[in-house]
Amino acid sequence: MLSFIIKRLLHMIPILLGVSLITFFLMALTPGDYFTQLSMNPQISPEKLAQLRAEQHLDKPWYIRYLYWLKDAAHGNLGYSAAYKASVSDLITSRLWNTFLLSFAATLLAWCVAVPLGIWAAVQKDSWVDRLCSLIAFVGLSIPDVLLALLALMFAAATGLFPVGGAQSSLYDLMSPGEQIWDRLHHLILPTIVLAASELAGIMRQMRSNMLDALRSEFVTTARAKGIPEGWVIYKHVLRNAINPLLTIFGYSLAGLLSGAFIVENIMAWPGLGRLTMEALSAKDYPLVVAGVVMAAALLVIGNFIADLLLAWSDPRIRLK
Repeated sequence: MLSFIIKRLLHMIPILLGVSLITFFLMALTPGDYFTQLSMNPQISPEKLAQLRAEQHLDKPWYIRYLYWLKDAAHGNLGYSAAYKASVSDLITSRLWNTFLLSFAATLLAWCVAVPLGIWAAVQKDSWVDRLCSLIAFVGLSIPDVLLALLALMFAAATGLFPVGGAQSSLYDLMSPGEQIWDRLHHLILPTIVLAASELAGIMRQMRSNMLDALRSEFVTTARAKGIPEGWVIYKHVLRNAINPLLTIFGYSLAGLLSGAFIVENIMAWPGLGRLTMEALSAKDYPLVVAGVVMAAALLVIGNFIADLLLAWSDPRIRLK
């Protein structure tokens, strides 16, 4: 198991290198840079612009810039953001927590609601419970994240029950610790529901399908024939076999949540990594774009790694293999 973990961690290195290289190449194909718009300012001389470009190696080919960036990144320096006038590492760190918090809350909500509903729908097959869960899954998968986020904003603006945009109120620093916690949670509720909606629907349908397949298995019939209580059959035999295929899609679900988080953050003004990356892309802030994309890729790889560990923990056959 230890060798498996080490190998998977080592596999992250070429993946992240490839992502950073492709991102640098694609950014090089776009015309202009952050200092192009400054050239229209008559107060900034061409010599000053040339100096600023030279400081960020923008006067060199993209592959040379990539080598400079790679050298600095190896020492923990992700560059300097000309748009924000701040260190890229500080910007990423400040926004990464918000994205992690939103993705974690959406993951927790989706799995804690979807798995019990999927089990309930399978056990009560063809009942009103099953039909209600099917309706929830249909609605969750049919409405795009963009439309759902816009509807959520309209609901918040019309009712005033939830704040519109941001991660905290303007008077956050003047609040007591308890009020600050509630204020953060209050801002988090609506983006979490929007982000978790489609993922919840997919997981619930997958869980229901896995449970129905397991309920038709011969070992379940044998367990019932032995007189084992139905609840114990569901928990001990059916659920353990139905949950394993679901764990394999955990990494993909995290990928979907992160891509959805980029959309939700931009529409609902949540100050996360996705919103920061899109703002940097609009400003053509190369170091910030590359760092944001690489960090998002790292989160996806870590999510798949966690999924593999959970599957190995759940299924002894994988540990033996």
